[in-house]
Amino acid sequence: MYLQSNYNILMKISVIKIGNSKGIRLAKAIIKKYEIEEEVEMILEEDGIKLKPVNRIREGWEEAFAKMAAQGDDELLIDDVLDDQDIEEWQ
Repeated sequence: MYLQSNYNILMKISVIKIGNSKGIRLAKAIIKKYEIEEEVEMILEEDGIKLKPVNRIREGWEEAFAKMAAQGDDELLIDDVLDDQDIEEWQ
């Protein structure tokens, strides 16, 4: 069961027993929509708990940089912006 309020959707889900702990199940549609993979961040707030997908910072950067290098797109651009005098002052 869910209620929609402004842009938030409020859902009521059951807490289930998992061994000696308890947990919740997330619907496949929610997992897909929020791109949840192996982990979520749990944020404890004054009035409730917020779950967010774990953002993999810099995920895929290695492949992207390798592709840039292969295409010759990895040149340093600072020389186009600063002249020698600016570089000396900055150092």
